[in-house]
Amino acid sequence: MTAEDGTFASPGHPAETAAPDGRRGDLFDPACPTRQLLDRIGGKWTSMAIKVLGDEYPGEIRFAELKRRMPGISQKMLAQTLRHLERDSLVARRIEATAPPRVHYRLTALGMSLTEPIAALREWAETHMARIDAARMDWDRAEDRQSQRA
Repeated sequence: MTAEDGTFASPGHPAETAAPDGRRGDLFDPACPTRQLLDRIGGKWTSMAIKVLGDEYPGEIRFAELKRRMPGISQKMLAQTLRHLERDSLVARRIEATAPPRVHYRLTALGMSLTEPIAALREWAETHMARIDAARMDWDRAEDRQSQRA
């Protein structure tokens, strides 16, 4: 396969157009930051935060309300997750000058573009979890039998 002008011919993204500056991620390149981004996006807290913030789009939501809608997340983990998302320009933060200050969060346009892919992955996981769980139990039983024979 030959690469056309502005395209790459790697297994990671065959024949896809590059960004205007020529840069585009390549998951198959060990040095590519795409791996870090996918690791972040694939995390349960990030996907939950994107879902909750996407439900409010284009509105804003306060930190305490985000925490309430994300059962099990600690205040520290939520703050860290939001900080990472803000750094990646997926979330915007607005501080209201009150005593104490009120902090509001919203998805950026870039963050909003992530809601559909994350929703599809969440839907797939929720739909197939019973099959995955059954397969895990079968595998664990087979492993137990095998270790008992050894």
